[in-house]
Amino acid sequence: MEKVDIAIIGAGVVGLAIAERLSGANCSLYVLERNPCFGQETSSRNSEVIHAGIYYPTGSLKARLCVEGNRLLYELCVKNEIPHKKIGKFIVAINPEEEIELQKIFKKAQENGVDGLKIITEKELKKTEPNVSAKCAIYSPDTGILDSHSLMKYFEEKIKGNKAEIAYNCKVIGLSKISDGYEVAVKDVSGEIFKFVARVVVNSAGLDSDTIAKMAGINIEKQDYVLKYCKGQYFRVGSQKKCALVNRLVYPVPHENAAGLGVHVTKDLAGGLRLGPDTCYVNRNNFDYEVDILKKKDFLHSALKFLPFLKEEDLTSDTAGIRPKLQGDGEDFRDFVIKEESGIGFPGLINLIGIESPGLTSAPAIARYVKAILK
Repeated sequence: MEKVDIAIIGAGVVGLAIAERLSGANCSLYVLERNPCFGQETSSRNSEVIHAGIYYPTGSLKARLCVEGNRLLYELCVKNEIPHKKIGKFIVAINPEEEIELQKIFKKAQENGVDGLKIITEKELKKTEPNVSAKCAIYSPDTGILDSHSLMKYFEEKIKGNKAEIAYNCKVIGLSKISDGYEVAVKDVSGEIFKFVARVVVNSAGLDSDTIAKMAGINIEKQDYVLKYCKGQYFRVGSQKKCALVNRLVYPVPHENAAGLGVHVTKDLAGGLRLGPDTCYVNRNNFDYEVDILKKKDFLHSALKFLPFLKEEDLTSDTAGIRPKLQGDGEDFRDFVIKEESGIGFPGLINLIGIESPGLTSAPAIARYVKAILK
């Protein structure tokens, strides 16, 4: 049976970043992806925002890896001409209660090591974004946007250049611990099954990462690895004239223990404007990527609080994505799981579970973190 040093399950942005970091001389590496191309699930159905690391509890992996990833991602994009813009972001408070929460967010962001933040008054906000209404705001200059497809394409080319293999249309159907690593069983698009042995397995399977962990023999209920699927929908502002009325990202003050950051306003590299995502937990065995057109009024109502120029006819349904969350509806914060599992009897298996936002921003930092674990 063929043997390789490392098998990485999942070719989303995080799996690709890890593969790029680990591949190279004297290392045989396979990336296994069930879809026909990279990033077909969570990695291509998001806001494409480069986050600064503002919201997450101090000391958490989400906070640390987002702050580090922000710096690494900008360096990567500049060096390799990956399309991006550091356009900045406002987190806006629209009433006195939110002003108090804004101060708490600002303090947490400073504790997380986020640079360049400042709280600005309503008058200062109007000078910069005259069409945005708020009592005050946090300005984050290091928040930006990027072309996630181009980023993943860069990683793919680097991986192949490092003589590693990416196998698309290959679904992992078996993962068994053996004496010298893990036996991996894979079914290809024709239905043929082949097996090989990997000394190290990196589980970066996104929406199915808990399933892969269970397949290896881990009690995912006991380890608290069971994922909950949370759908996020987007609506697009159709009028180019109205898209031009906002130049930066605009976020509301998030609610405590909310599943997301609230319906926010994101720009894309073409100058377009989107609202979203919302948050709706769904049945993982019966979900789709359809946008519920009946949610248009809810989106409008959320956005009108700080974008009073919008009208219902401005919005058209855009896209939707699914977040692989460890945190259930109304539950407390859950951090990324990035863990080598020797402690529970699975040496050489590295699980990445619950990798949602800020996973895109954190990807290059996560790759460094996994390499450090292997060392």
